[in-house]
Amino acid sequence: MVRDGRELLNAGWQLSGELVAVSIGAASVLAHGSRRLETAFVKSQVPGRVQLSVSGIAGDEHVYEDHGGPDMALLAYSAEHYAFWRAQGVAVPDAGAMAENLTVAGLVETDVWLGDVFAVGTAVVQVTQPRSPCYKIAARYGRKDLPVLVQDTGFTGYLLRVLREGDIGAGDAVTLLDRQDHGVSVAAAGRVLNVDRNDVEGARRVLAVDALGSSARRKLQARVDSAERVGLDTDRLFLDDVS
Repeated sequence: MVRDGRELLNAGWQLSGELVAVSIGAASVLAHGSRRLETAFVKSQVPGRVQLSVSGIAGDEHVYEDHGGPDMALLAYSAEHYAFWRAQGVAVPDAGAMAENLTVAGLVETDVWLGDVFAVGTAVVQVTQPRSPCYKIAARYGRKDLPVLVQDTGFTGYLLRVLREGDIGAGDAVTLLDRQDHGVSVAAAGRVLNVDRNDVEGARRVLAVDALGSSARRKLQARVDSAERVGLDTDRLFLDDVS
């Protein structure tokens, strides 16, 4: 059950931000060296208010199996990171730079936890997992190092499921309604998922979060199962899902 916001305030869970922009994208083709990639990575801002459904935003397309679906209906990304990317010489647009649907201010990965439930507009959404950066970021900006830089900085963004359908628009407050008491931030989960693939105990901690999305759960469970099957120590490196 979603708790009353005043209860969370009294418990010290004061977390809110602002929806800076909403963006969607259709499938298109990006050049990546000699390859041509079909992707919906390039997104454009949507004016006015849009309707959220459990599938996300109408007109926002997905090309790959591990993109989209109820556990990955939306990608949120922090506006705070834009200055960093510009300082790195990456020509990011004003919004949608990392293929996010929701560009948000005040809600960075270190502060947001897996399973956090937020009200935005008349909708309610829940954080399911960190984003796992891939080669499409490199293709979008012509920088081969970007996927690794995104995962190493922890500036990945996070995926959301829609718990209550509704309408949203730029300028809406994004307010924490409910938080599970596990202490696993998006940044911590992203480190385990994307960087420290040898951290089996960390994987178990992330897997214990009920709200974890199915894609991340599948990857992490495979690592744990592999470690248990062959009896490897937790300081061994797992390369099961390196992008």
